[in-house]
Amino acid sequence: MSLHDGRMASTNDDARLEGVKLQNPSTPTKKPQSPKPENAITIAVSSRVLFNMDLEQQIFNQKGMEEYLKYQIEHETEPFAPGPAFPFIKALEAVNVQLRELYPDSEELFDVVLMTNHHANVGLRLINSINHHNLFIERFCMTGGNSPIGYLKAYHTNLYLSADSKKVIEALEQGIAAATMFKREKAAEVSETQLRVAFDGDAVLFSDESERIFKTQGLDKFFEHEKAHENKPLDHGPLKGFLESLGKLQKKFSAKGQRMDCPIRTYLVTARSAASSGTRALKTLRSWGLEPDEALFLAGAPKGPMLAKIKPHIFFDDQMFHIEGAAELGTVAAHVPYGVAQKVPLRKKTKDTKEFD
Repeated sequence: MSLHDGRMASTNDDARLEGVKLQNPSTPTKKPQSPKPENAITIAVSSRVLFNMDLEQQIFNQKGMEEYLKYQIEHETEPFAPGPAFPFIKALEAVNVQLRELYPDSEELFDVVLMTNHHANVGLRLINSINHHNLFIERFCMTGGNSPIGYLKAYHTNLYLSADSKKVIEALEQGIAAATMFKREKAAEVSETQLRVAFDGDAVLFSDESERIFKTQGLDKFFEHEKAHENKPLDHGPLKGFLESLGKLQKKFSAKGQRMDCPIRTYLVTARSAASSGTRALKTLRSWGLEPDEALFLAGAPKGPMLAKIKPHIFFDDQMFHIEGAAELGTVAAHVPYGVAQKVPLRKKTKDTKEFD
C-alpha cells in the first residue's frame, strides 16, 4: 500500500475533475460569522490534505515554479477534489450547525484555518474550491514558499494537519497538537451527522513513558511498571489537549439534554491489555476529567478491523504500522511523530525538491 503524501498523480483522481467547471465561483452569501480565534477550537489544515493536489505537485516537480503557477491560474475555475482531511472538516462544520442552534451567541465552535505555503496566486483556486464544496473556511494563511508553522500560535491553533511530516514535527516541538495525513488509497464511508475521532493512548494522548519501558525492557517489565504505577497518572501526550477540547463541546450538548444524541463521539483504541495495563490508562483519563465514549483495549491485536467498525473521520496513532493497517481497511489515519517509536529516518526527498502544502 502506498502512503506517500501526494507527490505523484493518481490516475483515478486525474479523472476527478475532467470537464468540471465552477459555474459560479463567487463568494456565497449569508455565511455565519467566524468566531474569535481565542474562543474557538482552531483546526489548521494544509491545502494538500484538504484537497487532492497530486497533479499540481507533479507539474511543479517536473516543470518548475513558473509553469506551476501558470497552470494554477489557467485552471482556477476548476475545483480541487477532496483530500484525506475533507470528511473530517465537513464533520466539524456539521457539529457547528448544531452548536449554533443550541447556543446562538456562543463562539465556542470549531474554526478552520487553511494554512499553506502556497503563493497568493493560487489563492483564487483555493477559494473557488472551498465555495464549490460549500465549506466554511474564512481564514487563510498563505506564506509564499515559507513555512507557515510560525503562524500557528498566532491563530490559536488547537490541531494542525499537514502532508509534510517535517512541518508536523516542527509544530509538535512548539507544543501544538499535530499529525501527518496521507493520501487515501481506499476510503470508507463515514457518518455525516456525527463526528467520530479515535485516539491511540501511549505517545498520543499520554506521554511515551510506558512505551519506553516496553521498547527497552520488554513486555513483562512493562506490565510490572504499569502495576506499580497504576495510581500515578501518566504525563500528557501531544493530543491530550485536542481530546480535552472535544470533551468541552460534548458537555455543552449534555447540558442541553443531548448526551445520548451528541454529534461528537470519541474513542480510545489502544494496544494495551485491559487487565494488565488498562487501569493506569483509565485512571489517567479520569484524573484529567476526560471520558472517551468508548475504550477498546486490544492486547496487541491489529487495530484496523476495529477501526473499520468505528468508521472514524480521523484516527491518531504514533506508529506507522498501525496507520498502514488502518488505512488498508479504509480508515483515515493520521501519524503523530512523537516519542520513542520515531527512531526511524524521515522519508527522503530528492535534492532541491520543494513541496507545496
